[in-house]
Amino acid sequence: MKIPFLFFEAMIMSSLKGIEELRRMRLLFLISTLCCASISSAYFIHVDANEEQCFFDRVVSGTKMGLMFEVAEGGFLDIDVKITGPDSKEIYKGERESSGKYTFAAHMDGIYTYCFSNQMSTMTPKVVMFTMEIASAGQETSPDGAQDGTADGKKLEEMVRELSTALTSVKHEQEYMEVRERVHRSINENTNSRVVLWAVFEALVLVSMTVGQIFYLKRFFEVRRVV
Repeated sequence: MKIPFLFFEAMIMSSLKGIEELRRMRLLFLISTLCCASISSAYFIHVDANEEQCFFDRVVSGTKMGLMFEVAEGGFLDIDVKITGPDSKEIYKGERESSGKYTFAAHMDGIYTYCFSNQMSTMTPKVVMFTMEIASAGQETSPDGAQDGTADGKKLEEMVRELSTALTSVKHEQEYMEVRERVHRSINENTNSRVVLWAVFEALVLVSMTVGQIFYLKRFFEVRRVV
């Protein structure tokens, strides 16, 4: 009678272990999803002519930061970009750029500033979409508590981390595709309006010429009687 009991006990232990692994996988996926949502956000800003808008993030040394931007509307679709560190050191500077991506690691603790300037424009405002992704050093390496886990747990955690990175990339790509769609739609609408206006102008010119020719021919063939 001991053999069935041991077999039944082994089945229970195996089921409990499987449930624990499933709960752990769900927990890791939830944590990675929350981390992905909290470290990156996309914003649309309206930068008027002769205006500069700046944004700030306080991070610690070693934090990886990635700025991606694209001009959606306005003028020649260009903007000046500048990133400075807490020590007022210029990390990146770009002039009249339509889109770009720049990744760097924080060299010291403090507030990092990134600005979008439209001061080169005198009349035209710009609409800019940008994303600042912040990945701390703790997200790049495995936590100390993971050393006590099994090899499968570490592999699962690494897979979840890769999935989180892939989801972030897909999210950014979708945002950029949305911006490009807005740009192309604006260009198409502008082109269509110009074509319609030109067609209306041509129609008015043709009607005017037709009326003028009819009036002229009528006057030409008119017989004047002398009383």
